[in-house]
Amino acid sequence: MVPLPKRNHLRTNNTPKTGPQRRKMLNIARRLFWEKGYLSTSMADISKVYGCRPANIYNFFSDKEEILFEVLREEMDQIIHPIQHLEEENGLPPPEQLRLIIESHLKVTLSYRRSAKLLFDVALDNLSPENRKKIIDLRDTYDRIIRKVIRRGIESQDWPEIDVKLAGFMIASMITRTRIWFHPKKGVSVNDLSDFIFKFALNGLKGDGRNGGRGSFRHRRDRAEERGTSCKSS
Repeated sequence: MVPLPKRNHLRTNNTPKTGPQRRKMLNIARRLFWEKGYLSTSMADISKVYGCRPANIYNFFSDKEEILFEVLREEMDQIIHPIQHLEEENGLPPPEQLRLIIESHLKVTLSYRRSAKLLFDVALDNLSPENRKKIIDLRDTYDRIIRKVIRRGIESQDWPEIDVKLAGFMIASMITRTRIWFHPKKGVSVNDLSDFIFKFALNGLKGDGRNGGRGSFRHRRDRAEERGTSCKSS
């Protein structure tokens, strides 16, 4: 008996790349990836919740990895798109640029607060090297934008010299961690939280020796050396 040829799940050129059906499938997959885990979710699971045959899913996606990639890409795009123009100077003061980054990132993080975990945890390990690089490139774009804004604030003297890379990571981490504990019924609105994180970050950047900046490190080191010298003298 001649074996049947292996099924090719690649989409045709006529396959729609957008539309309500595809959007619904992505939303269902996003929820199932969170509830069951990516590896434990099958195309049959997605089609069952959607209410169609598994074969219909392949009219929109070539395989499960493409669905995961689209979930991650979409969320990163929504974070980056509103702040893309901050790659270049745009006339806004650096503190207002920072506020815009925080508002944009927080809004997406809390809109997808369940599946946002995929962005920063294990999901990248399930992507092909090519797709993984695309997502990492988007994350690098975000990092590059926030670091440029922090450098502008140093140059404009809105805050003192600070470790730009570390400051960017700390601000982004504050935002992403909100997905763990935030709930709209806890009495804090998204706008209130955004304003709090902005003020907290701004106060940290403007710190005068009590923050984690380079200046404060040198200050502590010099004080320690002075104490050491005094002890030796006595």
